[in-house]
Amino acid sequence: MSSSLTKRSSALDTGIDPFWAPLAMFLTQDMALHYLRARIVLGSENLPKDGPVLLAPTHRARWDALMIPMAAGRRITGRDCRFMVTRTEMSGLQGWFLHRLGCFAVDQDKPSLTTLRFALDLLESGQQLVVFPEGRIRRTDAPITLEQGPVRLAQLAHRRGIDVQVVPVGLAYNPAVPGPRSRSAICFGQPLFVDGRGKEEALRFNHLLAERMHTAEQAAREAIGRPLNCT
Repeated sequence: MSSSLTKRSSALDTGIDPFWAPLAMFLTQDMALHYLRARIVLGSENLPKDGPVLLAPTHRARWDALMIPMAAGRRITGRDCRFMVTRTEMSGLQGWFLHRLGCFAVDQDKPSLTTLRFALDLLESGQQLVVFPEGRIRRTDAPITLEQGPVRLAQLAHRRGIDVQVVPVGLAYNPAVPGPRSRSAICFGQPLFVDGRGKEEALRFNHLLAERMHTAEQAAREAIGRPLNCT
């Protein structure tokens, strides 16, 4: 780990705890996820095995935070999923636990320079970062709309010479609000790359990313018998 990454990790009070991380993996992947059934994984061949990766998943349930490491985490790719989450998710006991799993908070309205630089340091060191571009859980079949944060982060990385592989991800559950033994699926699309800077490129990339996330979600929904109606 670089010195700048170490310093910012300490400043944000986040890191992969050698005790809690393996325990959390056991509690979530080997126990909690059995609440769901099927847990279908599609497009795993699209997951980069090295280099900086930004996973951009749809956000349909709190189970997403368990499904993603199950399909793309340490047991599959050999590296952890570093989640950028909202400040509200990092409060209380949950926040204490998430800090020790390498998650870190961002103010969606006004992200701090420390947080942005930390995210860039993670990418520069070839790690795997997870950011939900929709910003919050959405359970309707309305068209996908994305926040500007993830594409701006990818553009900042591009300016620093970091070629980030942005992977669109679709998650699905049947029924929409998962209950005991609900069917679940996750689908990874082919990686995308930001090309250049500026507002026009950001809009172009966000439009393409939303399309690819929609396609991935369609595949996930079809796999669990709940086709997506929105076109």
